[in-house]
Amino acid sequence: MPPFDDSPAGNSSAALQRLLQMMAKLRDPDGGCPWDLRQDFATIAPYTIEEAYEVADAIERGDMHDLKDELGDLLFQVVFHARMAEERGDFTFTDVVTAIADKMEARHPHVFAGGTLEDERAVNQWWEQRKESERAAKAAAAGRRASTLDGVAAGLPALTRALKLQKRAARVGFDWSDAPPILDKLEEELRELRAELAAGDTRRIEDELGDVLFVVVNLARHLKIDPEAALRGTNGKFERRFRFIEDRLAAEGRRPDGATLDEMEMLWQRAKTEA
Repeated sequence: MPPFDDSPAGNSSAALQRLLQMMAKLRDPDGGCPWDLRQDFATIAPYTIEEAYEVADAIERGDMHDLKDELGDLLFQVVFHARMAEERGDFTFTDVVTAIADKMEARHPHVFAGGTLEDERAVNQWWEQRKESERAAKAAAAGRRASTLDGVAAGLPALTRALKLQKRAARVGFDWSDAPPILDKLEEELRELRAELAAGDTRRIEDELGDVLFVVVNLARHLKIDPEAALRGTNGKFERRFRFIEDRLAAEGRRPDGATLDEMEMLWQRAKTEA
């Protein structure tokens, strides 16, 4: 038996091996967990997305204890997917790790291959060129023409996907020059939305509302503001102010559904300065 490795790398390897063995046991038809055995890629995918958001939430709150736990939950999702793929004979967890290590090595020649990239801008340019080559190779293997928009995942949150699509199009010159013309476009889209609201066509209203949101994302991009971060901030602000309304009503023995809209609006205006 080889000597016990108590180095950080050795401990990590042992801990990861334990997790892989646990996952195999959970999925074992002989004595495994009935719930885990019922799952497939589609049923687990929503949990994977949820765990990624919980990681982001812990980071935003600066809670390192929660971050440790949430990273573990996210790692478990990776192990779960890899185990199901191994059962199908598609790939293993080792294949996943090897693939990402190979990719990172190829994308960092200035670190692993003796190359030179003088600054962060050069690193980003190389990174994008490498990813574009990888996307082109995938398209060729699939027998189709590569697109500038290849690789922007359809499962991303809509605001994030809009931002990524716009950034890709901007790389080939399909972009606004600055923010003011985007405000003009936003006003145009709002006029079109008003017209559809008057017409009452639900499908067209949804379409025009989508156009408004897409232009707002474009405006945020030109202002160098992350639209997801901006909306998260507004969500938090709304929550604080609405809780203020609930607290003030509760102090009177009342609930929001027992107050008038005017009363709640007055409390909302107070919350803007006090909450």
